[in-house]
Amino acid sequence: MIIIPLLLLVLGFFLLVRSSDWLIDGTSSVAKRFHVPDLTIGLTIIAFGTSAPELMVSLIAAFTGSGDLSVANIIGSNIANILLILGVAAVIYPLTVKRSTTWKEIPFSLLAIIILGVMALDSLRTGSATFQRSDGIILLSFFVLFMVYVFDMVRSGSRPADLKDIEVKHMKVKKAVFLMVAGIIGLALGGRAVVSGAVVLARTFGFSERLIGLTIVAIGTSLPELVTSAVAAFKHRADIAVGNIIGSNIFNIFWILGLTATIRPISVPVDILGDILVAIGATLLLMLFLFVGPRRRLDRVKGSLLLASYFGYLVYLVVVR
Repeated sequence: MIIIPLLLLVLGFFLLVRSSDWLIDGTSSVAKRFHVPDLTIGLTIIAFGTSAPELMVSLIAAFTGSGDLSVANIIGSNIANILLILGVAAVIYPLTVKRSTTWKEIPFSLLAIIILGVMALDSLRTGSATFQRSDGIILLSFFVLFMVYVFDMVRSGSRPADLKDIEVKHMKVKKAVFLMVAGIIGLALGGRAVVSGAVVLARTFGFSERLIGLTIVAIGTSLPELVTSAVAAFKHRADIAVGNIIGSNIFNIFWILGLTATIRPISVPVDILGDILVAIGATLLLMLFLFVGPRRRLDRVKGSLLLASYFGYLVYLVVVR
């Protein structure tokens, strides 16, 4: 029955989003009690907490033998982040992108997807069709470089584009610890529900796990970024709307996929190279839009073109592939 896997997906996405919030609130409150600066909380606890849904889905998929779903979720999320979420945000309100985001962070996210493409091509060419632990360690090494860059920005007095105003909730220690534990458990249960629902849905309709991961799962795990960017656009905070997406794309590949492959090697879907090329194309299209017309600006026309590109990609996935 189709109802059961759909319910699992809905329940899983709800648990992932809510549990991520619980984990962030509880951990941030405890950190604040130990006098950890708000900026450090934002750069570490909140940054890692918002990527927890994708991480949990990728880890559970890898450990349950659904490596195709794990990789496809990451690639699909990156594509959705640029074409869908930035498209929606730009349609809501034109976005002006910070210089550092244009010249450093977006190229760094492009480097991430290119490196992943080279690794995927090499694994398929050699016949292993697997991201090995050595690949994961390489990705994590680039993630460390990115975090060094972010903290260097802070030391120099700059403010990362994706760093939101921190509002740490003050609560009793027992409540904070309870939220932390509930968040971890909820993430595990939510991730399991999403993976189980996606696998059953794929088998029911005869779709590949890769296709489900690129579409339904990718959009579902990107819901926090969609909400954050849409709200930021409504508030005319373009730096947060764009920086949130680019930071998420970098985290997805270097942190989430890197950590997953390091813990457990994951299979590389045979057809994933085409989707990696789409992700590269989406990033290049974003860069092009920032230099065509008003510099470093995404207006409603460009946002509409991003959205049209995403829906065209979905049609291509479902109908052609």
